[in-house]
Amino acid sequence: MNRPFGRRGALGVLAGGLAAWPGLAVADESTLARLRRRGVIRVAIANEVPYGYMDANGKAAGIGPDVARHVLAAIGIPRIDWVVMPFGELIPGLHARRVDMVAAEQNILPARCQVVDFSVPDSSYGEGLLVKAGNPHGIHSYNDIKNNPKLKLALVAGADELAIAHDLDIPDRQIVSLNANADALSAVRSGRVAAYAATELTVARLARHSKAVEAASPFVQPVVNGKSVRSYGGFSFRKNETELRLAFDKALIAFKATDAWVRIMHKAGLGPASIQAARAADTAHLCSG
Repeated sequence: MNRPFGRRGALGVLAGGLAAWPGLAVADESTLARLRRRGVIRVAIANEVPYGYMDANGKAAGIGPDVARHVLAAIGIPRIDWVVMPFGELIPGLHARRVDMVAAEQNILPARCQVVDFSVPDSSYGEGLLVKAGNPHGIHSYNDIKNNPKLKLALVAGADELAIAHDLDIPDRQIVSLNANADALSAVRSGRVAAYAATELTVARLARHSKAVEAASPFVQPVVNGKSVRSYGGFSFRKNETELRLAFDKALIAFKATDAWVRIMHKAGLGPASIQAARAADTAHLCSG
């Protein structure tokens, strides 16, 4: 980059002279330094309960926002501008610099680790299926969908349930893509699909909104490559902004040792096993598959 007065002695610039020029002092500042100076950060959520959503009062709520507030304040960024976007646009929106980080409790997956940097894991949760009340098709697993070609399985575009379905050999002709989990109620209730695949927390909360649907129970967790599927949610950052992510990680690790963090997990419906799983998981291991 060409800089005017690039040498100390040029044009008589004295000691400290460069710092006096507006804009030059911050030309090379890091993202973390810029955010601290401005005191505000743009954070994306996907409007999914309980991971990150806008409540009835227009306030960001859920696991991601509740944790992010504590951690960002701890690293010197007190204000947050929340940006709601479809789940499938979270990473593209981050790359396009519409936001500075994502707080949607995205599952830490090897494919995602190739394009973004994840924080240490913040949460852990299993899978579930939303079905019509009474479960008329007797669905208790992904395999029940696969074994009946007449059944359709809905999922949110960009969500990792698509990878699970493909790993279990459910063909695309049986898969219906939705824009958001809010669309699942009508899709299942109307019979357009036989089931909606999402995390256990999403399914449980959707089931509370209508007596016409329920969470498939009992439910057999999908097994992929010999392992029962469990998701690990984290915060995502652009790959060239390591200083911000490392500062966030340090504060998040400290916060995960507190009762305040545990209360956020309990509020979302996560039990002791999921809390322990989130504390024990390692991002590098999850990214390696």
